[in-house]
Amino acid sequence: MLQVGIIGGAGYTAGELIRLLMHHPKAEINFIYSTSNVGNKVSHIHQDLVGSTELKFTDTINSEIDVLFLCLGHGNSTAFLENNSFSVKTKIIDLSNDFRLKKDGIFDGKTFVYGLPELQKEKIQTATCIANPGCFATALQLAILPLADKGLLNDDVHINATTGATGAGTSLSKTTHFTWRDNNFSYYKPFIHQHLGEVHQTVNQLQNNFNSEINFMPNRGNFSRGIFATVYTKFDGSLEEAKSIYNNFYKDAAFTFVSDEEVHLKQVVNSNKCLLHLHKHNNKLLITSAIDNLLKGASGQAIHNMNLMFGFEETEGLKLKANFF
Repeated sequence: MLQVGIIGGAGYTAGELIRLLMHHPKAEINFIYSTSNVGNKVSHIHQDLVGSTELKFTDTINSEIDVLFLCLGHGNSTAFLENNSFSVKTKIIDLSNDFRLKKDGIFDGKTFVYGLPELQKEKIQTATCIANPGCFATALQLAILPLADKGLLNDDVHINATTGATGAGTSLSKTTHFTWRDNNFSYYKPFIHQHLGEVHQTVNQLQNNFNSEINFMPNRGNFSRGIFATVYTKFDGSLEEAKSIYNNFYKDAAFTFVSDEEVHLKQVVNSNKCLLHLHKHNNKLLITSAIDNLLKGASGQAIHNMNLMFGFEETEGLKLKANFF
């Protein structure tokens, strides 16, 4: 059994990570580190785990664990690793944005591999450190990478995507209070969302001559979890040609599927799937992408990366059914 440590155990992504690891047949949680909840039962914070675990939060670490998950706020993973050391055998999976860009990917002699399995499974399999992708970045990249792989992103890309309230984390702010979020809808960070850096990086990795605009409009939805993205760009081929490109690109993907029918959020919430749908209108290709932001967009993808790093079956611990009804 892999011995697993979790740093920053009180947030939404940590809660989902704990739930997944508790049911993973080849991993065991060694400790859950949280300075704000020392001594408290994990189920006191993550109340869906009442009756499932007696684990408590701790402020001590075991440096000899096999894998370390960092579920800290953006910018805090770097600080934690500067102040704490682990065994050379310990593999690290960071769920923040600290190491996702190549310019930030080398830290203290460690090289962080960008952990999007559909993009570079082989590199993940031999990696010792993983930078887990962002939630929006995951949904958007999976929508357009097949086109970039064929050098077919030759015009501006237009994206409108909506995320649930859990995408904002557990800390309260003006736009996360129930009275503001309920029966409401708004955009934020138009055209400048921080996940665009990851999207540009992977698009250029596959199509280095890409020099068009990626116009991204992120929205806040009045639901709890999930990301629903619609993406369109110029495409001169037929719908059948587009489907062939996408199906071939994802033919070996464990969790990304191209649907012939229109997709919706209930098909993916509580699962590690990404569902894509293609629609052609005149010279434009519309790609719909739907994921669970806490699973495929965060903790589920982190477990997928762990499975690849340790040679497990990709779907180990991730055979989840969506909350369809």
